[in-house]
Amino acid sequence: MHELSIVMGIVKIAEDETTKAKSNTVTRIELEIGTLSGVEIDSLNFVWGSAVKNTVLEKAEKQIFVIEGKGKCADCDTVFTMKKIYDCCPNCGSNFKGILKGKELRVKALEVI
Repeated sequence: MHELSIVMGIVKIAEDETTKAKSNTVTRIELEIGTLSGVEIDSLNFVWGSAVKNTVLEKAEKQIFVIEGKGKCADCDTVFTMKKIYDCCPNCGSNFKGILKGKELRVKALEVI
């Protein structure tokens, strides 16, 4: 379950940013997580409470924005929605594609007091 280490990384980011802002509490955190990132959102939510206990994120409201996967076929230039990283082009069946979005895993915003 790598989601625990991901949450611990998010806690580190929040702690660093609150230190810069001369604060000690985060009231809200917004995350962007792509469907192709390999992060299981249910698992992340499961470990969140334990991982943020006694940290600046303990009382923060968490909002997750899910970013849909998009790919562009290298053979026919079709742009298409991707559910899985190995999806092939629906137009020509090619497995050669570039991933345009969906691999995101970032802290979008923090509100501190």
